[in-house]
Amino acid sequence: MFDLDRWREIFQSINKNRLRSVLSGFTVAFAILLFTLLFGIVSGLSNSFKDAFADDAMNAMTIRVWKTSKPYKGLQTGRRVQLRNADYDYVKEEYDNKIQYQTARIFKSVNIRYKSKADTYRLRAVHPDHQFLEKTIIDEGRYLNERDLKEKAKVLVIGRLIKEDLFGEKPALNKRVNLNGSSFLVIGVFSDDGGDNEERQAYMPVTTAQMMYGNNDYISQINLGYNPDLSLDAAIAFGNKMERDLRKRMNIHPDDQSALSVRNMAEANKGVGQFMFILYLIVIIVGSGTLVAGIIGISNIMIFVIKERTKEFGIRKALGAKPASIVGMVVQESVLITTIAGYLGLSLGTFILAQIGDTLEDYFIKDPSVSPGIVIGATITLILAGLIAGYVPAKRAANIKPIEALRAD
Repeated sequence: MFDLDRWREIFQSINKNRLRSVLSGFTVAFAILLFTLLFGIVSGLSNSFKDAFADDAMNAMTIRVWKTSKPYKGLQTGRRVQLRNADYDYVKEEYDNKIQYQTARIFKSVNIRYKSKADTYRLRAVHPDHQFLEKTIIDEGRYLNERDLKEKAKVLVIGRLIKEDLFGEKPALNKRVNLNGSSFLVIGVFSDDGGDNEERQAYMPVTTAQMMYGNNDYISQINLGYNPDLSLDAAIAFGNKMERDLRKRMNIHPDDQSALSVRNMAEANKGVGQFMFILYLIVIIVGSGTLVAGIIGISNIMIFVIKERTKEFGIRKALGAKPASIVGMVVQESVLITTIAGYLGLSLGTFILAQIGDTLEDYFIKDPSVSPGIVIGATITLILAGLIAGYVPAKRAANIKPIEALRAD
């Protein structure tokens, strides 16, 4: 492998066939360049999908209700469907082994005042599990707990931007704010990867909101996270069954999507997964096809090289050269051309992706790049491609009989 004389011979052979070597190497370089760019763009598309769901749990499910659009069991169209605590408890008890997290939601718009500063913000009344479903990051203090729910405590967890609006650089923890005329204690400050809209809202216990707004047991939504041990198909089946059961329980027509719907992230994850698989498959097929063309080109170059060196190989064999040495020399030359050309294509592709950066975000492509694993895989592929391209002509060269070689033109 490190025989200096052999390397001299290889470089001399390449120098004699510079145009052929460059053309064959160009095919391989173009194949790797194309593969790198396509894979990087698909990777950027995948990053955009991940960011789109970054602020919510990947196993989230949301139960929503509204007005009926179909008559059912003597009940008229336009009936307002209302979720209650009993429905929340039903879901929790009926599907306990398939649920990891569960929370209710009540939505309100409230005015929050601290001394002379005040503004209107969105409010969510929730259970403690909401923290994990929303991926809420607690920066200061704590989140809501079961004791807050039980005592119907007048406590708030406020977003980072609410804290900046009302308190500036001063601490907000354990300060009291006025919320629609009632005094609430700030127990925590949070941030959220969902952006400014998520960080400009506040959380309170769902029981407190029910007491303040009508003294009832109404809830707006039920949110849950299905058991992560469930497969996507099992999670989808679970969501469908829960929807059917709730429709039956609340006397809603089986096909009335307006009255009740279950948004299941498992369905979105499965769809995105299938879409990305098809894209990656297309990239692999296109890249492999171009690479095969490059391998064929290099193999043809090796055939011409061997034809020009037929007499030389015959003399080598007549002087006692083993077939393995001839095979090794031809294969080594093939691997060298393939590897150099491939790395040029890979380097150029990586450079282009780095220059593109986030300029394609408007096209839903964020940070297109190739991972280290792809680089390692490409390296192995290049070595194997060089071996394949050189082996067939090398085997032919090794089988040349000395007398036939010396007679060759």
